[in-house]
Amino acid sequence: MDINSANTAKKPRKIKGKTVIDIQKCKGCELCITACNEGAISLSQDINNLGYRYAVVVDDLCTGCVNCALVCPDGVIKVYRTSAKKKTLVTEIKGIKGDTTVTLSE
Repeated sequence: MDINSANTAKKPRKIKGKTVIDIQKCKGCELCITACNEGAISLSQDINNLGYRYAVVVDDLCTGCVNCALVCPDGVIKVYRTSAKKKTLVTEIKGIKGDTTVTLSE
């Protein structure tokens, strides 16, 4: 067994994230991809009804940090944090064209 590989192995997370993207409203700006430190978001090869490639999520990599939802200019991303107990909504951005409401909970 290699000592270095044992030290670099990722520990199982107690809290994981579940990210939901409204793919029909996503314009594929890639801001969420840049904001995701875990590399959990990428662009789809398919296009939506607006003609854009949209963001897709690998939930196994998501930590629920909400960076993607905070930078999304169109407010189409919702992030949930899951634990052994329950799944709770962490952030939801509303009011894209007018006032912006940011709801954060712990």
